[in-house]
Amino acid sequence: MVAKFDLNDDSVVLIIGTGSGGGVLANELAQKGVKVVALEAGGRYLPEDYINDEWDSFGQLAWTDARTTSGDWRVATDFPGLPAWIVKAVGGTSIHWAGASLRFQDHEWKPRSNYGHVDGANLLDWPIDGAEMAPWYEKAEAKLGVTRTGDRPGLPGNNNFKVLEKGAKALGYKEVHTGRMAINSVDYDERSACQQTGFCFQGCKWGAKWSAAYTDIPRGEATGNLEVRDHSHAKRIEHDAEGRVTGVLYVDKDGKEHFQKARVVCVAGNSIESPRLLLNSASEKYPDGLANSSGQVGRNYMRHVTGSVYGVFEKPVRMWRGTTMAGIVQDEARLDPSRGFVGGYELETLGLGIPFMAAFLDPGGWGRSFTSAMDGYENMAGMWIVGEDMPQETNRVTLSSTVKDQWGIPAANVHFTDHPNDIAMRNHAYAQGEAIYRAAGATRTLPTPPYPSTHNLGTNRMSENPRDGVCNKHGQTHDIANLFISDGSQFTSGAAENPTLTIVALAIRQAEFIAGALEQNSL
Repeated sequence: MVAKFDLNDDSVVLIIGTGSGGGVLANELAQKGVKVVALEAGGRYLPEDYINDEWDSFGQLAWTDARTTSGDWRVATDFPGLPAWIVKAVGGTSIHWAGASLRFQDHEWKPRSNYGHVDGANLLDWPIDGAEMAPWYEKAEAKLGVTRTGDRPGLPGNNNFKVLEKGAKALGYKEVHTGRMAINSVDYDERSACQQTGFCFQGCKWGAKWSAAYTDIPRGEATGNLEVRDHSHAKRIEHDAEGRVTGVLYVDKDGKEHFQKARVVCVAGNSIESPRLLLNSASEKYPDGLANSSGQVGRNYMRHVTGSVYGVFEKPVRMWRGTTMAGIVQDEARLDPSRGFVGGYELETLGLGIPFMAAFLDPGGWGRSFTSAMDGYENMAGMWIVGEDMPQETNRVTLSSTVKDQWGIPAANVHFTDHPNDIAMRNHAYAQGEAIYRAAGATRTLPTPPYPSTHNLGTNRMSENPRDGVCNKHGQTHDIANLFISDGSQFTSGAAENPTLTIVALAIRQAEFIAGALEQNSL
C-alpha cells in the first residue's frame, strides 16, 4: 500500500527531487523505516511510456522551464534557454543518463593538494577520500548492477566501439574496454539484459539500464514509508525563529499551493534547481538565501570539459546501433601536468541520432561542409570527451531579475566561462580523438563543440570549513542542521568521471547518517 502522509506531519523527511540522489535517498531511508515525502516537479513515466525518438522523447522528459544563461560558453549563444539537458520526471535524469559508472580516482578527492594553486580556479579538497568512499561505492555498484564489477560481465562492443578500440590501441592506449555501465549485460536484480536498442538517452524501454524511476522509487513505495508527489514544484523552504527548516511550500499541477511540514529537508533538484531554491528561500534571518553564510550557494558551477569528435569512414559504421555509450578510453584520465593542464579526461563512445546530430554538429553552419558531413552519417563513428573542469567562483547560478517561470518564481541564470585549463584539456582531447579515428582509417574527422550540459556539478559544495562551502561531508548544510544537499551540487570538484555512481554512493551514505541521527534524536 502506497503511503499517504498528512501535510501537518512534521515527523517526515521531505526530499525535493527524485533522481539519482533524491530517489536513492528516499528508498534507502524508507527501507530503514523512516517516513519520507518526495516532491517531484515533473510527471511519472515508466518504460512502457518512453519514446524511441530523440525529439519526441525530449518533449516528453526534458526540463524546459524558463532559464537564462550568460558567459562566453557556446550554450549562451546557441541554446540560451537550455543550459542543461536534464529530466523533469520521477526518476530525474537517471532516466536520460547513458549509464557510465566510474569511481573517482584517489587523487581526484584532493585537487587542491594534488594540483596546487591554479590561477582563477577555486580548488578545494573534498572532506572525504577514496578509502572512506570505497564501501559506499561497492553498495552503489551492486545497486546499479555495474558491469565489470563484482562478477558482472562487460557489455558486447558495437561497431562504434570497435572503431574506437582499433584506433586507440594503434596509438598505444591500454585502458580500452566497453565500460563499467549500469546497463545489465545479463539479467540482474529483476531487470532484463540489454537488448542493444540504442535509445539509452530516451529512457530504457527494457529496464536494462538502472533508473530510480523503476527501481528505487517503487521499492521505497512498497515499504509503506514513501509517498512520491509528482507535478509538485517546490517554491521555497520555510524555517522557524531558531533558523531550523520546518517544511516546504510547493505548487501542484493546478497551481494550488500546499505546505508540507517536515523534520528534515533534503534538496536534490540538480545543480541548477537546488541553489535556485535555496536562493529563492531568502528571509529576514537568511537574507542571502538558506545555507549561504559562506556566499558559496550557486558558485563553483561545473559541467565537465566536454566536446565530441566524429570520424567518417569509407564503410558504414552505423554508430546508433547498440548502447549509446558503448566503450571508453581511460588512459588520459591520469594526473599528468606535462600535457599542459591539471586533471584528466575520459574518451567515451557516443552515438547520436540524425535529429540531435543535425542540431549539435554545427548549428547555423549550413552549407556544403555541414551537408557533406550529414551525408556521411551512416559511415560515422562518434566519441564524447568527459574531463575535469576547474571550479570557479564566477561560474555560478543566480536568480534572474527579469525572467520568472510559470509559477512566478525567479528563474535560474546559469553563468559559465571556460577556464584556460579547460580549454587546454579540450584541445588536447580533440587532437587525441582525431588521432584515434585517423589511426582507424577515418577519411575525415569532425571535432564539435560541447552540447548543453548533462553533467551539472558544484553550486552547493562540500567543505571541511564552513567558510569554504555549503555542506559538510554528509551533505548536511553548515548553517542549518536539518537541511541537507543530496545531489551533484554537493560536489567539491568534478573529477574526470561521469558523476552518477558517486551521487548514488553519497546518497546511500547520507541515508545511513540521517537515519542514525533521527534514531539518536540529534536532528
